[in-house]
Amino acid sequence: MAVRYWTALFLVLPCLFSISNASAGDADPSYRSCVSECEVSGCVGQECFPQCNSSSSGAPWYIQEPLYLQWKQWGCQGDCRYQCMVNREGERETLGQAPVKYHGKWPFKRVLGIQEPASVAFSVLNLAMHFHGWLSFFITLYYKLPLKQDRTAYYEYVGLWHIYGLLSMNSWFWSAVFHSRDVDLTERLDYSSAVAVLGFSLILAILRTFDVRVEAARVMVSAPILAFVTTHILYINFYKLDYGWNMIVCVAMGVSQLLLWARWAAVSSHPSNWKLWVVVIAGGLAMLLEIYDFPPYEGYFDAHSIWHAATIPLTILWWSFIRDDAEFRTSTLLKKSKTKAK
Repeated sequence: MAVRYWTALFLVLPCLFSISNASAGDADPSYRSCVSECEVSGCVGQECFPQCNSSSSGAPWYIQEPLYLQWKQWGCQGDCRYQCMVNREGERETLGQAPVKYHGKWPFKRVLGIQEPASVAFSVLNLAMHFHGWLSFFITLYYKLPLKQDRTAYYEYVGLWHIYGLLSMNSWFWSAVFHSRDVDLTERLDYSSAVAVLGFSLILAILRTFDVRVEAARVMVSAPILAFVTTHILYINFYKLDYGWNMIVCVAMGVSQLLLWARWAAVSSHPSNWKLWVVVIAGGLAMLLEIYDFPPYEGYFDAHSIWHAATIPLTILWWSFIRDDAEFRTSTLLKKSKTKAK
């Protein structure tokens, strides 16, 4: 998965297992009745929500809450749904019934207004690991390895990996935002950033595994993929967010680069091939967490959040492979240049 197969396929999963808006929980008559009554009265039992009775946006500035408090409010419908869900799940637990999903999501407990705190925390950690990996890659290239006379790196894929690192960090940033507050805008940004890094990872996989170094050839490979990915992102944002089609696109790009990296690891003599195999195999096993979904433990840790946690050590290993690749290629090129000089 070179490049980011692993962040790529890691981020393909939100695309692969897109959730439906209809679930058993929100079809429950008791839940639906609770939400309807709350939206009229503004209360669920003893819990009342002022935003159900008035719009803070039209109130004078001096009686509005500070921004750091406003951001936690979900609005009338969001708060009604959450409190009705909490009450209904309490009733189901008393009856010995298993948790069910509401509007496509498990019944998570909020923390400081964050909808899925564990997934947010692990997304942030993934972002941090990508930043650390990208920074260590930069330091390795420009401070540890020999440079050309013009102070540029010998490694031919340096620019591509820099772009990959930035796209990966962007993807995990929007993943954290989306899991904090699942609304239409954050969903589209999360999906778009995942598709972008998947598309670029596919380009990188092709260029690296086939050792494409001629600039014209790189353009010929990249142009059609970039055009397709750009068109797809525009399609899901401005025409229709088609979950089924998005799933097909993500699966195709993710599996393609997985096969490319696996083939390359099998036939190449790269000294760090074992790292690539570990990432590929462990990443595939981690995907089982998305297939065998289960409700959140204690209201926080569901299969998806644990999958986010599993990608953290794989990200560390992946950037280690990238650094090793830079060292290997630099060493190879220097040996060739010395041989020619003789």
